[in-house]
Amino acid sequence: MTERLASHGPWHSQDHHLVRLEWGLAGASFLVRYAAERGFAVIAVVVDVLSFTTCVSVAADNGMSVVPYRWRDESAESFAAAQGAALAVPRSAARAEGGISLSPASIRAAGPLESLVLPSPNGSTITTVLAESGATVVAASLRNGAAVGRWLADRFRSSAASPPVVVLVPSGERWPDGSLRPAVEDAWGAGLVAGALMDSLEHQAGPLLLSPEAEAAMAAFASVRDRVGEALAGCSSGRELVEQGYPDDVAIAAELDASSTVPVLTDGAFRPSPVE
Repeated sequence: MTERLASHGPWHSQDHHLVRLEWGLAGASFLVRYAAERGFAVIAVVVDVLSFTTCVSVAADNGMSVVPYRWRDESAESFAAAQGAALAVPRSAARAEGGISLSPASIRAAGPLESLVLPSPNGSTITTVLAESGATVVAASLRNGAAVGRWLADRFRSSAASPPVVVLVPSGERWPDGSLRPAVEDAWGAGLVAGALMDSLEHQAGPLLLSPEAEAAMAAFASVRDRVGEALAGCSSGRELVEQGYPDDVAIAAELDASSTVPVLTDGAFRPSPVE
């Protein structure tokens, strides 16, 4: 019988590289903590294309702040009330009664709002935990991934003597037993960010910038760059939404480079930080 290896060790840290990538909450938390404990400034780029970070992107384009919340229960209602914010309801409830949900189409259709509390089992939870672990958290999607890459390049240039560690976090989905289901659309979003960062840094982007994990995501995105809409509608998560009656959400998520706004978690809420 093969000896079971330790679940986390320095060999999993990707610490030979500044731009690292790990899936989901457990892996991303390890990378963030590992870098933060060694004194690095850490920027975590959360990617949940269908649909949390696409929702955040659409909201940011509308000048709306988004407060991530880990649970959709009675506590979310009291939390939103205390914030003076609107609360997103489940998609099924919004379909029956109207309102905003974890649906970018519903956010786009909403009237002017200052703040939205957006519960999400993946994107919101990952965002909250990584912020608590010491990272600056940014929301990226296919809509704004290139803008996020340029924003990161600016951070590298302004702190050349001590550059930050960037942790790309494709959030993935969950199987019914709670285990992680890697979702290819999140790898594409992370790869878009990585490629835009490399392009922005040009000759400064040497071989030690991207970990092999980040390079793999960049290659994955390159394979669908010219057919993003088709690929997104055809992947498992996209098919799920389309067949459940939400094709507009998939279409909005496929709006490649439509937004130049970078939502950064500030004082508990994602707020728009436009790239100049």
